[in-house]
Amino acid sequence: MTAQPSLSRRAAAELIGTAGLLVVVIGSGLKAAELSRDTGVALLANSFASAIGLGLIITIFGPLSGAHLNPVVTLTSWWSRRTGGEGLGGREALVYIAAQSAGAIGGALIAEVMFGRTPGTFATQVRDGGHLLIGEVVATAGLVLLIQGLGLTGRRRFIPPAVAAYIAAAIWFTSSGSFANPAGTIGRSFSDSFTGIAPESLPGFLGAQLVGGVLGLALAALLFGTGTGAGGGTGSRPRSRSRFGRSVKPATVDGASPAKAAYETVR
Repeated sequence: MTAQPSLSRRAAAELIGTAGLLVVVIGSGLKAAELSRDTGVALLANSFASAIGLGLIITIFGPLSGAHLNPVVTLTSWWSRRTGGEGLGGREALVYIAAQSAGAIGGALIAEVMFGRTPGTFATQVRDGGHLLIGEVVATAGLVLLIQGLGLTGRRRFIPPAVAAYIAAAIWFTSSGSFANPAGTIGRSFSDSFTGIAPESLPGFLGAQLVGGVLGLALAALLFGTGTGAGGGTGSRPRSRSRFGRSVKPATVDGASPAKAAYETVR
């Protein structure tokens, strides 16, 4: 058995991981805009870099905290615990969300400084309109459905590349550009760049993301059942049920926190 890391270490992993994600998203956006005036080319470069960075960050921090990097993912883990599965307790969830939010803001400021820009300047790009909010609902619901579905069917080892691939695609197929992350959305309001979002647009996007998270959970329950296999984050270990309900022995008994066994092949 592998003892779980302390909550402080897991929170540090969430903070650093989310900060790294925002550095990648905003930094690649700034670089792309610097090198090309073609918005399509810039978006292609930004989506490619963001997907690669996200996959690597999940792989690195998954064994520590589950690599949630996203309050919606954390809340789905908390809900799984509330409904009899494995996941985070209420206090752990609050600590995770606080760490993610602080990390996202810190990452945005680092990216701005790295490109010689004045940190702390709020974004001016207003993103409003019902069609964009629908895009955020779809983007977030799809993300939650993907994570839950892979967890409930015993295929957690595929989550890092699957989530990375999904985000790369969703940036293009959703009208909103697939923010799909409340902490990341808040962080991006601190960057006045083409990846940014004006503070006045935050309430609509955050609300749409929460609605999308609930919808994703509902779809996962409808399609795969509830089981106990999807309580962790994007990089957490396999749970006690897999293969559509067949019981397997958990690799560890570390609650919400994953161990290195997360990346071993599920037999």
